[in-house]
Amino acid sequence: MLDSWHDSIVQVGEFGLLSALAVGGGLWLFKKNQPQLGEQLNDMFVDRAAVDKAIAQTEVIINQLAQESTSHPALEKLRANLAKLPLELDRKEITVAVTGGKSVGKSTVIKVTENAGTSSGMSLHFSETAPLFSVIGENADVVTLSEMQKSDFVLFLTNGDLTDSEFQVLQQLKAAKQPTLLVFNKQDQYQPDERATVLQSLKQRIGANVVATAASPVAVKVRKHEEDGSFQEWMEQPTPDIQQLTQQLGEVVRQQGEQLVCNTTNRKVLLLKAEAKDCLNNVRRDKSTPFIEQYQWIAAAAAFANPVPALDILATAAITAQMVMDLGNIYQQKISLEQAQQVAGTMGSLMLKLGLVELSTRAVTGILKTNVATFVAGGMVEGVSAAYLTRVAGLSLVEYFEQQEVALESGSVLNLDKLRQVLQTVFQQNQRMAVLEDFVKQGVKRLLPEAKAVEV
Repeated sequence: MLDSWHDSIVQVGEFGLLSALAVGGGLWLFKKNQPQLGEQLNDMFVDRAAVDKAIAQTEVIINQLAQESTSHPALEKLRANLAKLPLELDRKEITVAVTGGKSVGKSTVIKVTENAGTSSGMSLHFSETAPLFSVIGENADVVTLSEMQKSDFVLFLTNGDLTDSEFQVLQQLKAAKQPTLLVFNKQDQYQPDERATVLQSLKQRIGANVVATAASPVAVKVRKHEEDGSFQEWMEQPTPDIQQLTQQLGEVVRQQGEQLVCNTTNRKVLLLKAEAKDCLNNVRRDKSTPFIEQYQWIAAAAAFANPVPALDILATAAITAQMVMDLGNIYQQKISLEQAQQVAGTMGSLMLKLGLVELSTRAVTGILKTNVATFVAGGMVEGVSAAYLTRVAGLSLVEYFEQQEVALESGSVLNLDKLRQVLQTVFQQNQRMAVLEDFVKQGVKRLLPEAKAVEV
């Protein structure tokens, strides 16, 4: 190599040659260290066993919904969609969504690529999405992203360096673990040095494999000279340059076609599982609400008749422990009386540490002070505060149970960090002034039945 570069050494010197070697070596290392598409996809994939497990978990939820609400309107649809999932795993067609902004060549890429075929037993089916970024101020791109996630693979087309909007969409696809290949189309419209710069920029920004294509090259002028000095000119259409793209697609289908199908099926399973769980949680929440309301007013009456700090009512009374047991039964959490008492004590302690007891008592006191007659009536503050805190405890348990996996196993172990977060969130949701004023009105009517409509 040094001998072949002898003339260059004479012209630029030894330092120039070493610099060229360093730059060339750096570019070679950069290319070598770039993760290949197959390596990236491996990080996204789940195997068939994991999908089968997810399907089984979804079936448990749907069966549980059928037991708890035999006539639920969504049951038939949920069961029908569940029955399709095992068939999805055996399909031999890879769905490819082709997306990008306006005028990037989506239709043309599909036309010249769909006839390429693969040497494996799986076929490719291409579909074009609506142009991204074509509608301003609406959720069209959100809908398009949702559609892309139903496909096995995404070809994201761009005709130059990425805009910020394009980059954000690619990041969203990456976060959703959607296998994606970035296609730099219309590369023939750039000079060779500009083309290399854009391609390198795309690879650096995405940190992924990028292919360059010219699906519909610009026509070039051809001139033929005759022996007599005359010549003929005409425009000629070059052959589409899609070799890199078809090669990548072929390798992906051959090496990871079945994994792509598993990946897409798993996303569909998770969506169906979430839908079924939402239905089941709604049924259970409807059952839980009367229990929470019943126990909050029992706690209010007890505190009103025998005023004690609201925390004591929440942490030690059998009222709260019994509510914990009843809510646990609704959510298939087998909780004993002793465990329920521990849960009640834990929640009371958390409320004290988070300052919820003080905040709720102060808020109730402030509202009641607007009406002297109700404010001076016995343990009104203690009663309404006890009801409010009991309600927050009940709603927090419901929220906590809904976040757990549906199972018929014991739910005696509480995640205190998660419970603390749920308590804070539920308290904040019920701390709005309008909500508090309405609740205090209900409490006054419950504790002083003879009172007329009270302005608070």
